[in-house]
Amino acid sequence: MKNIITNLLATIVLSSISFAQTPFYEEQLVVENRVNSFDQQNKPYIILISIDGFRYDYPEKHGAENLIDLTKSGVRAKAMLPSFPSVTFPNHYTIVTGLAPIHHGLVGNNMLDRVTGDRYSLGNRDAVINPKWYGGTPIWNLAEQNNMLSACYYWPGSEAPINNSFPTYSYKYSEKTPIDYRIQQVVNWLELPAEKRPHLITFYFPEVDHAGHTFGPDAQETKDAVKFVDTSIKRLNDEVAKTGLKVNFIVVSDHGMKRIDDENPMKLPIAIDDSKFQIATSGSYISLFVNNAKEIDVIYNEIKAKKDSRYEVYKTVHVPAKYKFDAINDHFNRIGDIILIAHAPNYFSNGKAPKGAHGYFVKETKEMQANFMAWGPNFVEGKTINAFQNTEIYPLIADILGLEIKEKIDGKGILSKKVLKK
Repeated sequence: MKNIITNLLATIVLSSISFAQTPFYEEQLVVENRVNSFDQQNKPYIILISIDGFRYDYPEKHGAENLIDLTKSGVRAKAMLPSFPSVTFPNHYTIVTGLAPIHHGLVGNNMLDRVTGDRYSLGNRDAVINPKWYGGTPIWNLAEQNNMLSACYYWPGSEAPINNSFPTYSYKYSEKTPIDYRIQQVVNWLELPAEKRPHLITFYFPEVDHAGHTFGPDAQETKDAVKFVDTSIKRLNDEVAKTGLKVNFIVVSDHGMKRIDDENPMKLPIAIDDSKFQIATSGSYISLFVNNAKEIDVIYNEIKAKKDSRYEVYKTVHVPAKYKFDAINDHFNRIGDIILIAHAPNYFSNGKAPKGAHGYFVKETKEMQANFMAWGPNFVEGKTINAFQNTEIYPLIADILGLEIKEKIDGKGILSKKVLKK
């Protein structure tokens, strides 16, 4: 693996931005000695933007006027369908691998490796940067494998050396770096010489998700977060346009948001017993990893006897096919032996539940539907398409950049035919 060096971002001068207080600048990570091959230098450019928790109906509901206007010259889907469970890390990673969670291994924001006993969670940095948790080939790795440079201004998985590789340019995740600085860095990348210029850039906004969880999807605070992101993307679009490059924008979200019954959170209906099983949960579901396989039926029957219409319980070998979340197809053995799946607006929590949540099955909870918007030189103009599965984004990006996918993925490649110019 090539050496990684750090460049202090404080040395970059922002000529048009001033701050009343000293801002926080994260360090940029740069992989040395990489260049775009001559053949790749004339390929298109893509900025892939995720707005975490940006529900399918938020643009009209909360007045994202700039995004609505920008997509008039491009494409918008009625919705994009997240994979189950509709939580952040699994779906972000599905978007950039074309694989369902049970096939890429990131099956939850919280996971258990039953062989080693290791746990994965968003707050566990050692786990987040450990490549053992990530299967598949992220789109930035596919680009780099083809001598095309990539840059990640945040994306789940981008901080781990997956397949022994990083994006050429990347950042450790932080929510302290000012948005003006981040926008300027994207422009800086696009103003690099052609051989050093990334053709794929990822960009991430957490604000809408944070507000939705804390205040609920209908709150003024959530509307304010949508307005902030909407204005920021417009500024990013305008600044990128000044470079003179023909850049494609793809705006997606990982899931929607549902106002839940936070006054009556559910608990596991049987006593927690570490000697018998371990738990991994994301609120909308609970997975049980039974220590002794001979006790799976006993524990399952005990839970089943506690009849409750607010959730369903399955042995994971019998999870209905609609979820695409069963032990038989679980490539990394990470979903456990028994699973309880909540029906919205119900939520599992031993403490205080949030006002808004996600993770539910999208075909039963419409509020889980996500967004897809795109514009730029490779996209048709003024078109609205029907809802599609989020596994289709990966082959779409590969098609635009001319990257051959050599491994089996869950995406079918049908989106490109609907949204790209011939």
